[in-house]
Amino acid sequence: MTIHLYNTLSQKKERFTPIDPNQVTMYVCGPTVYNYVHIGNSRPVVIFDLLFRLLKRHYPAVKYARNITDVDDKINNAARENGISIRDFSDQYTQAFHQDMGRLNTLPPSLEPRATDNIDAMIEQIQALMDNGHAYSAQGHVLFQVSTDAHYGALSHRKLDDMIAGASERVEEASYKRQPADFVLWKPSTDDMPGWESPWGRGRPGWHIECSAMINKHLAKTIDIHGGGQDLIFPHHENEIAQGTCCHREEEQFVRYWMHNGYLNIDGEKMSKSLGNFFTVRELLELWPGEVIRYALFTAHYRKPLDWTEDLLSSAKSSLDRLYGALRDTPIDVDLTLQHPRLDELEHHLQDDLATPQMLAVLHALAGDINKADADEKATLQHVLRVAGYRVGLLDQDAEAWFKWQSASQTSGLTDAEIDSLIEERIAAKTAKNYARADEIRAILSEQRITLEDSKEGTRWTRQ
Repeated sequence: MTIHLYNTLSQKKERFTPIDPNQVTMYVCGPTVYNYVHIGNSRPVVIFDLLFRLLKRHYPAVKYARNITDVDDKINNAARENGISIRDFSDQYTQAFHQDMGRLNTLPPSLEPRATDNIDAMIEQIQALMDNGHAYSAQGHVLFQVSTDAHYGALSHRKLDDMIAGASERVEEASYKRQPADFVLWKPSTDDMPGWESPWGRGRPGWHIECSAMINKHLAKTIDIHGGGQDLIFPHHENEIAQGTCCHREEEQFVRYWMHNGYLNIDGEKMSKSLGNFFTVRELLELWPGEVIRYALFTAHYRKPLDWTEDLLSSAKSSLDRLYGALRDTPIDVDLTLQHPRLDELEHHLQDDLATPQMLAVLHALAGDINKADADEKATLQHVLRVAGYRVGLLDQDAEAWFKWQSASQTSGLTDAEIDSLIEERIAAKTAKNYARADEIRAILSEQRITLEDSKEGTRWTRQ
């Protein structure tokens, strides 16, 4: 089977053919660590984690880089207000990012370069751009001259004037620019700001230069895949292409496949702090298991907009309840060499540009197969479902533990031990034919949103 991916550059789905079949290279824009990551920023992390898993199954090695932007005006200002260095300030949010994304079952990337650890690569690339006639210095700044790049605008498929008009708030006008579209590669720093020595004076890098410089340093001149959110197409990724190609005298392609996930909306509106519909992943994790958030992000195809609502999360939780219900009394360990037609079906959808809604449908078809199977076939199919879940970062918990999960708002309720004690008392009451007490205990548990399921094997309970 062959992997096909939608390439933003060509605006069509293409067969994926890596430069080196022994090692795929992929870069995804990571967070600017000045606060807890919001749910919109988690979408590319989860989507490209899914792609990372797929590529690892089909190629001997995958070198996946995701950067950390730890120098930025927001970081600089916040660190100064808190009286600490930008490293100390950004470290706390980098750690929080790792914790939150870990709870969404994302794998760590192969490498995670930090901007402040790669200033040398940025200075080197800026100098190369100046030497090649694509950049100039003015008033302590170094800028890329967009008019020198004949291919500028190829990614966003718009004329330069249209791009500027459509994103005027993202194109800074300044007296030191030759043309309004020229963008900053290096800017001066005052004594009270973070800065590094350079041929153009003490300063700090512009945002766009860091990714292209780190790609060249840690991956290659030309890489296979570059991913990120749709909002990064212009100007960030457009500028990355300009920098990544023009720093080399020979015409070399910077990235072969550009992939972008769609916007995440909150109740039909674009997420925005000003609209008051801004949610961090950390806030959501207090209310829902991380697996629910991951599942919800898979419910729409990654290139489509996703409307983030309470109903979406409730539906994702119910869907996972059904899947885990089919996995009760099964071990977590999986045999990754297992082969089955349902696994082939799952892989087919993933290889078709990460068709996640169809992928989820395969998981539910497996759960349906399990619920209709006899005892011998059931055990085999449960194992197949476990393997399928493993491939996409789902269903990696013990089923009983899943049904006993409680949110931060529920921690004041009954503990697991207290519930188990009441259930034992209920069993004893039924044995003694004290049905009134047994019904009373069921009512007590129901008030605490605990559902009981009686069977010949015993009584199971689930938190709702």
